[in-house]
Amino acid sequence: MDQRELDERIRDYYEEQFDESVRLTTRSAQGPLEHQRIQELIADHLTEGRVIDVGGGAGVHARSLLDRGHRVTLVDPVPGHVRSAAQLGVDAQVGDARSLRFAADSFDAALLLGPLYHLADRTDRVQALSEAARVVGSGGWVFAAGLSRFVGFGQLALGVTDLHLDEEHGALLERGTPSSRGRFPAGHFHTAESLAAEAVSAGLEVLEVHGVEGPGGLSLEGMPAEETALTQAALQLARAGSTVPGIRELSPHLLAVCRVR
Repeated sequence: MDQRELDERIRDYYEEQFDESVRLTTRSAQGPLEHQRIQELIADHLTEGRVIDVGGGAGVHARSLLDRGHRVTLVDPVPGHVRSAAQLGVDAQVGDARSLRFAADSFDAALLLGPLYHLADRTDRVQALSEAARVVGSGGWVFAAGLSRFVGFGQLALGVTDLHLDEEHGALLERGTPSSRGRFPAGHFHTAESLAAEAVSAGLEVLEVHGVEGPGGLSLEGMPAEETALTQAALQLARAGSTVPGIRELSPHLLAVCRVR
């Protein structure tokens, strides 16, 4: 799909079809698990500083970082997200991950928790990572998320009723190309290795690639957001298997923790 067409689908999806403001909080038990794990992984490396949240959605992560004393600027291509983030007290503006309107060395860290899986072309994804590295500067942190290719393939394969895998299954598994059947406007699905390789191509040093929600994360999608013994067990599983190859890919989201060289 042409990226311009995909960009239009993204804006329509988030403006008209899906409420991103509740995804990480009250929509299901998966969201709070994802939010807690990402906040933990950021806190492991960043204690204070200036943070740019690129593709930061409705501002839930940005608000949490503000509450911890960081100075945060959010950039997102969806005007509705920018309005929602501003209502949370976040400094937010409309912008594109591939062309950030900030000078070099403006921030101590950058979050890219959505842009990479909404960009279909590898060149665009590397450009977004390079822009994050540019505005952060030497020694700073970049936290970049991708959608797990193996979880995406599993969800697509579960929809097969005639035991026949078609070309779309092969394209997703081999190249990370999303199926045309999905409502979600994904641009790409990563493996841990491909996510790390793109970060390296952008000049970043990759310290780790984590599975965010762990093997139990997907099963929480249909459960209420309230904390239970099951959600706590899923959290412990996520922490235990966070960087274990093969297990981390069972998380819906992967997170590369990178430093700018």
